[in-house]
Amino acid sequence: MLKLLKLFIMLFLSCLFLVSCTKKVSPQGSSSSPKMKQAAIPSAPCIIYKTKTDYSRYVPVMLSEDKKTIVSYPDIKDIYYKGNLSYPTTLTDGFLLDNRGIGPDVAFLSITYKAYQDLTKTPSIGELMKLILDKDPILEMFQCGYRSQYSDPEKELNNIISSGNLKNCKRLK
Repeated sequence: MLKLLKLFIMLFLSCLFLVSCTKKVSPQGSSSSPKMKQAAIPSAPCIIYKTKTDYSRYVPVMLSEDKKTIVSYPDIKDIYYKGNLSYPTTLTDGFLLDNRGIGPDVAFLSITYKAYQDLTKTPSIGELMKLILDKDPILEMFQCGYRSQYSDPEKELNNIISSGNLKNCKRLK
C-alpha cells in the first residue's frame, strides 16, 4: 500500500510539473498578449526565392556546399504538398514560395514534377546528377520566419515583398 501511495504522489507531482511548464511565451520573451499570434508547434521555414530562369516545374535537389554531389533528393512519393505536386507558389515581383524544402544549395533537375511522379522508382544519385540543369540557379533567397506564423502566406508574403520589408527576413543568398 505504501508503494502505491508513493507512486501516486510521484505521478501527481510529475503532472503538476508538466502543467506548470506550459506557459506560452512570445518570441520577445514576455507572456503572450492578444496582439501576438502564437505558433503552437514549430513548422517549416518560410523560404521565398528568385531564380535565373523559370525552374518552377522542375524537381529540386540539394547539393553539397561544393556542389559536387547531391546530399538530399525526394523519393517519387515525396513530391507532394497538401495532396498536390509541390510546385512553388508564385508571388509578386518574380518571387516564389517554396513548397518542397529547398535552401541556398539547391539545384534543379531536367525532369518535371509530373514526369518524376510517373517514374516507377526513384533514380539513383548518379542518375540524378546527370539530370541537373543548373547547379547555381538562385538569384535571391530569404527565410521569412516560419510557415506557422502566417494565416495566408501568399497574401502576407506579397505584402512583405511589395512594401519593401524583405530587410526583416533573413537573406540566405
